[in-house]
Amino acid sequence: MKILIMDDDATVRFMLREICESAGWNIVFGSNGREGVDLFRTEWADVVLVDYHMPEMDGLRAVQEIRKLDEHVPILVLTVDERQEIADRFLDVGATDFAIKPVRAPDLISRIQLHLRLSKLTKESEKETSEAKKNQELEAPKGISTTTLNHIAGFLRDRRKPCTIDEITKDVGLAYPTVYRSLVYMMQKGKVRTIISYQKVGRPKNKYEWRGE
Repeated sequence: MKILIMDDDATVRFMLREICESAGWNIVFGSNGREGVDLFRTEWADVVLVDYHMPEMDGLRAVQEIRKLDEHVPILVLTVDERQEIADRFLDVGATDFAIKPVRAPDLISRIQLHLRLSKLTKESEKETSEAKKNQELEAPKGISTTTLNHIAGFLRDRRKPCTIDEITKDVGLAYPTVYRSLVYMMQKGKVRTIISYQKVGRPKNKYEWRGE
């Protein structure tokens, strides 16, 4: 298994190498976006980790270029900025998910393992021709991975009771901005509804519930 890391900070690259090698993965590095994209062209990778702010080519452009080369490789954005508008920009150009800095080893390893599994499911789904299976899946719009969308939808189907976005995020193993984007889409499609849960203390919380096929 090969992980491509794009980050201009040598300290961060060293830390990420230690984390990934401890999990038994091979690593290739790009010290900026342009170098990382060139490495992907020549060496390919199973998962890409890309920093937001880099010289020569920033993370946003790097994601665009990687996505032109491979439609399905998981691309995780490393960022300290948790604003949804930033996440939306990355998702629109093809990012898969996010890892918030400072990165914690257990979280990053579990996030990469999850996306490796989802990537495998994507490849298997492409070979699946059963109409019954197709009818169970949601078709994702631009900016949302179909496999990620159906991973979240499957959780909500199985949960069978309303849950908060924090609960969903924790249980599906995806970043908050990724889950939020998918929930908004499913609500627009009428697949998920919002229920306001009034707390004994503090503000009411939104909970999300699957509405059925």
